[in-house]
Amino acid sequence: MTCNMHIIKILIASAALVCSCGVYTFTGADIHPDAKTISVAYFQNQATLVQPTLSQQFTNDLQEYVIQQTNLNLIRSNGDLQFEGYISDYQIRPISISSSDQANQNRLSVKVFIRFTNQIEPEKSYEQTFTRYADFDSNLNLSQIEESLLEEIISELIEDLFNKAVVNW
Repeated sequence: MTCNMHIIKILIASAALVCSCGVYTFTGADIHPDAKTISVAYFQNQATLVQPTLSQQFTNDLQEYVIQQTNLNLIRSNGDLQFEGYISDYQIRPISISSSDQANQNRLSVKVFIRFTNQIEPEKSYEQTFTRYADFDSNLNLSQIEESLLEEIISELIEDLFNKAVVNW
């Protein structure tokens, strides 16, 4: 009987702790209970080298991610939490050169400027540039692997900016 009482006390204490700290999800998001909406603006591609589908893909993937990771309602603009910004760089450059001055490895990198606004807790708002990249063999045709490389890069960028915004580890 004593063991059961300890378990009950631990469960009650755990529930009280979770409830007292705002909305906590199993994804690690710590969102104020007054936050009900989130908005994701369209991310224009302002890079010198423009990849035609990158803006739409990044915007759509970010919207989908916040829907999956939070219980907030996605609205067009002026959410309690807001993501906006632009793609500031998209480049491919060699990173490993052979003895015959040929590239062995190339790097595809994407840089995104993010402005996160938290209307409920303004001190958690931020402006920051995030960069991610993927390396690939220079013998491969970029057009054949670009989509999968971008999926990987976008996923990592979104995780980075989301964690900075609402995960307080």
